Amino acid sequence: MATIKELAKACGVSIATVSNILNGKARASEATKELVLNMAKEMDYMPNYVAKNLKMKNTRSIGVIAEDMTIFSIPDIIDGITKNCEEVDYQILLTNLRLFKKYNDTYYNRVDYFPIVREEIRKLMYKQVEGIIYVAAHERVIKCIPENLPIPAVMAYGYTKSSKIPSVVVDDVHGAYEIVCHVIEKGHEKIGVITGKTDSLHMQARMLGYQKALYENNLYFNPQWIREGDWTRETGYKQTDDLLNLGVTAIFCMNDIMAGGVYDRLDELGLIVGRDISVVGFDNRELSSYYKPPLSTINLPLHDIGYRSSEIIMEMLNGVKHEQDKELIYQVGCKKLIRKSVATINKLK
Repeated sequence: MATIKELAKACGVSIATVSNILNGKARASEATKELVLNMAKEMDYMPNYVAKNLKMKNTRSIGVIAEDMTIFSIPDIIDGITKNCEEVDYQILLTNLRLFKKYNDTYYNRVDYFPIVREEIRKLMYKQVEGIIYVAAHERVIKCIPENLPIPAVMAYGYTKSSKIPSVVVDDVHGAYEIVCHVIEKGHEKIGVITGKTDSLHMQARMLGYQKALYENNLYFNPQWIREGDWTRETGYKQTDDLLNLGVTAIFCMNDIMAGGVYDRLDELGLIVGRDISVVGFDNRELSSYYKPPLSTINLPLHDIGYRSSEIIMEMLNGVKHEQDKELIYQVGCKKLIRKSVATINKLK
């Protein structure tokens, strides 16, 4: 691939003449224009858009910092960011911190990796990105983006607790409310719960949604029907017997993986999901559609979270103010996916 200097030398004209012809600004003769344009094709000349954009301080690029690309939630969020950027002719510069690979989920409640994040922000700013989107693997409070950053920044799938840096998150309360209401509509009144980790914002919000569904349908909240899980299949399996012994007719698992553990135990007991006992999940993990029967669950709006995060960045770049006196949060709604894991109560044995 030739440089503009090599192209000018091959044509026997100045670099300025070549530049002007390629940009449609030259007053050169038609013969010179034809020579330069033909030679550019022949030599496979590609304009240095990066240098041009740096000079204009307009790179049309957004920096995206992902906590770990191996976490199921992150690829869809980045796809949403990419889709919006494509629509407005921006590119993304992606950095993968690989935090989960390095530390598992122990880093969720730590701050010692914040300097790594800030160094990556510095590197992206050196490349003249116009904004930063930080993509978290798990919703929690993350104060790793400096408040005085000179370019717009957005947190996707996490909370900044900032009035200057918007947070775009899932509406877990409404998601849990929707799936539990579906169970209630099928005639169930004794609905057990297997939670996620108690310090999880996802878990706390989903519990509020569960309680809201019971309250609005005049159903009794029984604390004994709540069993603590940790998001793993094993805890779903272990908590199933206790809930069955308490007489629940349906089990709300706060993620699809724990629901898989419930399926495992029910199968061992000879009980059929969707007939003898009903089960619902959350997250719409790919495996949930392969359970037998397929699991009714809540689809996380991960793509939409990414898309909205990018939209907000673009709005900020165009002068739209996203600052206020309190924490700035944008919630994205969930959609329920009804499959075959919930029976109507009069069909239960």
